[in-house]
Amino acid sequence: MTLYYEVHGPADGPSVLLSSGLGGSANFWAPQRQALVDAGFRVVGYDQRGTGRSPGTLAAPYSIAHMAQDVLEVLDATHTAACHFIGHALGGLAGLQLALDAPGRVSSLVLANAWARPNPHSARCFDARLTLLDASGPRAYVEAQPIFLYPAAWAAEHAGQVQAEVDHAFAHFPDQGTMRARIAALRAFDVSDRLAGITVPVLVSAAQDDTLVPWTCSQLLADRLPKATLDLMPHGGHAHTVTETAAFNAAMLKFLAAYR
Repeated sequence: MTLYYEVHGPADGPSVLLSSGLGGSANFWAPQRQALVDAGFRVVGYDQRGTGRSPGTLAAPYSIAHMAQDVLEVLDATHTAACHFIGHALGGLAGLQLALDAPGRVSSLVLANAWARPNPHSARCFDARLTLLDASGPRAYVEAQPIFLYPAAWAAEHAGQVQAEVDHAFAHFPDQGTMRARIAALRAFDVSDRLAGITVPVLVSAAQDDTLVPWTCSQLLADRLPKATLDLMPHGGHAHTVTETAAFNAAMLKFLAAYR
């Protein structure tokens, strides 16, 4: 097993797997992990390949399908027959791919600010971030990251927390080639014509003030997935799992309670 993973909660509880966004770290889900354990779930987290505690060389060309295969590796290593999959942004794409490639391993999906196909606004954001990385390096890249993650007022109010996250991201920044490959994979992802084939229950969660991914991408998911419920929040930004933890957790736990 080449990927870092961790398991929390009761061994006999329904299994939930948490998959983070571009940062790749299991720690992104700290605001949800304890709430899930307290609700009786067995929680599996992992660091995505090439990030954090899962160093490694990515396949070329790298794709979301490779990320879904990594999830299968984690499920096998943790003896998890099937899971409720919770993914944020890039992590949500891996969940959609997993539900298409190995439907028997997915009991339900929770997708936070995810998408089914590329859109021009997100492409513009990633172009700007990559240009910043190329011109000024990783420090400038991570200093700009909160602009895309958090609403301005929240980021100002939590300036110390935000700066600590930036410093941590810089200290653990992956190889630049790895970062570019991961961004290229999410930019190439398009399953918009296959969504009808995903028949598990899905909670689609989005914040309408997301700066990076238009909330209408979540609307498309909800419209085309056969068993989807759309939960829209007016505020929270791209990382509304962090900024609106109580509201997100309440919706997540209500959804999971119906299918556990």
